[in-house]
Amino acid sequence: MAEKRDYYEVLGTDRSASQDDIKKAFRKLAFQYHPDRNKDPEAEEKFKEISEAYAVLSDPEKKQQYDRFGHAGISGRYSAEDIFRGANFRDIFTEFGFGDDILSRIFGGIFGGGFGFNFQQGRQGPRRGADLQTRIEGTLEQVATGTEVELTLNRLKKCSRCGGDGAEPGTNIATCPTCNGTGRVERRTQSLFGQMIRVTTCERCNGLGKIPDVPCQVCRGQGLEDRKAQLSVKVPQGIEDGTQMILRGQGEDGPRGGPPGDLYVNVRVKPHPFLIRRGNDIIYEAEINFPQAALGTSINVPTLFGEKPLKIPSGTQAGEILRMRGDGIPTRFGKGDQLVHVNVVVPKKLKRRQRELIEELGKELGGSPQKRAWWWR
Repeated sequence: MAEKRDYYEVLGTDRSASQDDIKKAFRKLAFQYHPDRNKDPEAEEKFKEISEAYAVLSDPEKKQQYDRFGHAGISGRYSAEDIFRGANFRDIFTEFGFGDDILSRIFGGIFGGGFGFNFQQGRQGPRRGADLQTRIEGTLEQVATGTEVELTLNRLKKCSRCGGDGAEPGTNIATCPTCNGTGRVERRTQSLFGQMIRVTTCERCNGLGKIPDVPCQVCRGQGLEDRKAQLSVKVPQGIEDGTQMILRGQGEDGPRGGPPGDLYVNVRVKPHPFLIRRGNDIIYEAEINFPQAALGTSINVPTLFGEKPLKIPSGTQAGEILRMRGDGIPTRFGKGDQLVHVNVVVPKKLKRRQRELIEELGKELGGSPQKRAWWWR
């Protein structure tokens, strides 16, 4: 049997963590590894591990025993049922929209057996539909103005033939003979802790308690069929690359009238050929020649809202930054600016006449006085 990891290491906290910190760490990991959301085969085992760690560290008495004696102070003092008794899992999972059925299925398997207490009472209700994930792309100009993107995706929706009950029209829906309509199956085993009761979802009716006499020809009794959907996704102004938007209720429908899941939309902003985003500001590199820098000039600068003129003051030095106020990314708190980095280009090759003129200018300007370092004085 593999050695158990330190509970603080499992949750990613240290021993000085407060109860709020422990709860926040568990909420984050539980959402990441919850089997209703994470389909990785190892997610369920990871979820069991973090749940056990939270059950101990969220209880002051158990936490004190663990801090003093480690895992020996827990396994030698508490039964498998006692470890999880009192831990507030239901409220946390309800916030995520996960059903109680997952609690019985997962915690019923910890330590190789189930528990003498149940997380759900009576027949399980309709399950929530699966969440979906997709990605959209937009340009920096679209981010600046806001836009709508059309999406096409396939998702499971209520069957158009049977209306979602899974039965062929005109036929009956009967009570499941395996679970007798409860949606649950109990298995009793003997262990070192006494009699253990493992409660699992009925595989025949998927926890619904009823099965159709004649399955629907279209959905084969599942109550759902695959459909292509067209969605219009509103991309707000100022959204950043990598942002994930959640469209509530736009995932797959739940079986037998269950609530729909959500659609997670990952936003990618395409790189711009000239402009770079830094927060809500836009950066642009402008190249001018020496006469323009010395005498001053006006140039056209590309912005997110089209080309705009920019005045270059006389005597502008290489590396100076000129600010175009309000030409950055708009947000609800105002607009960012566009920062123009001025780069004075020095020609690598000169024609004869150009060289003569520059040499003449150099004589007129004279040499720049050398500045000595302070330590030379």
